[in-house]
Amino acid sequence: MSIYGQYEPRLTDLLAILEDQIAAINAAETAAGRPKLYEHLSGRVKTPESMLEKCQRKGYPQTTEAALRQCKDAVGVRIVCNFIDDIYRSLECLKAAPWCTVVKEKDYITNAKPNGYRSYHLILDVTTPFADVDGNTPGHYFAEIQLRTIAMDSWASLEHEMKYKHNIKEPERIGKELKRCAEQLASCDVQMQTIRQLINSADEDDR
Repeated sequence: MSIYGQYEPRLTDLLAILEDQIAAINAAETAAGRPKLYEHLSGRVKTPESMLEKCQRKGYPQTTEAALRQCKDAVGVRIVCNFIDDIYRSLECLKAAPWCTVVKEKDYITNAKPNGYRSYHLILDVTTPFADVDGNTPGHYFAEIQLRTIAMDSWASLEHEMKYKHNIKEPERIGKELKRCAEQLASCDVQMQTIRQLINSADEDDR
């Protein structure tokens, strides 16, 4: 039986709710005449096998309660934005949303990981119309949100590919090149943000 037990179908429902709610926030922003929040969304439900491995690695019980309460990333959504400012706009919108509460956040954009990884991570407590593992209705489920620029996402995809490949030649050299690339992409993100601000300032001056 799956580590998620009877709640496994609810995780797919939660993912759909999250994607719909985030899309609705984006639609409200564009309807108000503001730039879109993101370029695209992607979501996933962590496989029961991956969750079981995580519980083992973390020293948690291999139970449904641990999978849905101690681990808080059974459901994940990645929001890929065009510009750094869009990440922080998205954050403010999520923090103001009535259907969720931010319970944890990590800013790996301001404080990148040693290997160069950049992203903003949130753990949300999402209110759902169905029961949760504690027997409550409405239910509460945790979900992880990752917010990145397109450049950050491209870099993370490459780093992930390297991490799961075996027999890589010169891993130290590749690691150094990846970090250098991360720094260059971060600089590019800042430059693009600056250009966008200059364009917007020019538009305001013309009004």
